[in-house]
Amino acid sequence: MDSQARGVITELLLRWNHGDSQALEELIPLVHRHLSRQAASYLRRERSGHTLQTQALVNEAFLALVQQDRVRWRDRAHFFAIAAQAMRRTLVDYARRRLYQKRGAGLQLLPFEEGEVPADQRPVDLLALDEALEELAKVAPERARMVELRYFGGLNKKEIAEVLQISPATVSRWWQVCRVWLYTFLVEGKRLGV
Repeated sequence: MDSQARGVITELLLRWNHGDSQALEELIPLVHRHLSRQAASYLRRERSGHTLQTQALVNEAFLALVQQDRVRWRDRAHFFAIAAQAMRRTLVDYARRRLYQKRGAGLQLLPFEEGEVPADQRPVDLLALDEALEELAKVAPERARMVELRYFGGLNKKEIAEVLQISPATVSRWWQVCRVWLYTFLVEGKRLGV
């Protein structure tokens, strides 16, 4: 997304903040593509035959965003950060319902890293990742938020730095530490300090 499109999205969000319903109508097609790509990325990592479709995930997330009447949108990165939370909640709720229905069978597996997963990396189940992020948030909430923004929001280091108001170098350092922490929690079942 180029800087002009970013600026337009921010302008529309600010207009929407001030009650301009036309701004929301203009905003939807601009953010829909990004949300659809992100949702498709999550669902590609799911098992084949997954019943939650990309458009359904986007619709659920967007519905949650539109209902955020208490949020005062600051900019595009802030919007996509909240979208990341909405998608995470939708996916986790879906996995919990499915787990409940199956009584433990068929956990939803997602690779931890973006893109293709190397053969030597173990996949992470979504419920375990959600539990790990909840635990990480207890000891380092800002770092848990950073992981959520990167993994569920698809934000890059610069965008995460904007949302969290830290430097991109800090995002890089935190990401390295959090990868080790999450691996240790998810694979070895240990909780470390961050």
